Amino acid sequence: MLVSPKILFDHCYGKYAIAAVNVFTMEQVHGLFAAAQASNTPVIVQLTPVARNYAHPRMLQAMVQAAAQIYPEVIYSIHLDHGTEEHAFSAIDQGYSSVMIDASHDPFEINIKRTSAVTKAAHQKNVFVEAELGVLSGVEDDLSVDESMAKYTNPEQAREFVERSGCDSLAVAVGTSHGAYKFSGGQGLQFQVLEKIKEQLPGYPLVLHGSSSVSSSDVAAINQYGGKLKENASGVSDSELQKAIRYGICKVNIATDLRLLWTRIHRSFFVEQPELFDPIVPGKKYMEAYREFMIQRFDVLGCSGQASSISSKKTSFKTN
Repeated sequence: MLVSPKILFDHCYGKYAIAAVNVFTMEQVHGLFAAAQASNTPVIVQLTPVARNYAHPRMLQAMVQAAAQIYPEVIYSIHLDHGTEEHAFSAIDQGYSSVMIDASHDPFEINIKRTSAVTKAAHQKNVFVEAELGVLSGVEDDLSVDESMAKYTNPEQAREFVERSGCDSLAVAVGTSHGAYKFSGGQGLQFQVLEKIKEQLPGYPLVLHGSSSVSSSDVAAINQYGGKLKENASGVSDSELQKAIRYGICKVNIATDLRLLWTRIHRSFFVEQPELFDPIVPGKKYMEAYREFMIQRFDVLGCSGQASSISSKKTSFKTN
């Protein structure tokens, strides 16, 4: 059942977080929905502009809709990740339950102006809006920010931003970064910043981007089979994620982990079985590994088993 993230966040606030997972292939969509149904877990399916360009927006949406029929017990939202106004308006028209307008690289007033324009259009169709304040470093899809240009979210500005822009959730910069090299300096999440943001926005849903765990064993295996990833790749620890939930984090984005998983499985497959050339074989391995990985992440975030209590409310998403 398709629902608004508002339903998910109202239910999870302060208790657990919703995994928001970037997908762009059939194998990923299958793996995610299979994991969600097997563990009775609500989930947010994220589609980036790059993924939409790669697979075509209609193809991606059709895959998600097909998965919802194959796995009918799954409670999910479909969300545009890191979009411009053009991307957001397109997603709103397509029936997404939520969109993100990312104007975080702009000055404060321009960010408010751009976010407000998307919020106004989205709310006319009951579509939830996520915005971002502060700048994360790192690389994701076609986004690239040097570490020197990153900046934490200003807690005082956060309250003003939400009040003036009308956005429904806020992605905050509290020490994470996109990609596989998150904490090269070992600093971790800045909980003192997150705590101050929560004080300014009590009860308001916050979002953590750049929050993949980045398995060192996956990185080592990728390099063993010919990869050249830096050995200092690191991510957000399980304990940090669980602590962040107590400070109002309701949505945890996951992308890098699943790219590393894809790379590990396919590199090892082609090295260990060079005589094979059927893409179905590694594809099946990836789907199963994806399913098992996501079930484990659901457990870490505390969202396993929560779908039943949400579905009992019968709050399916409908646009105006």
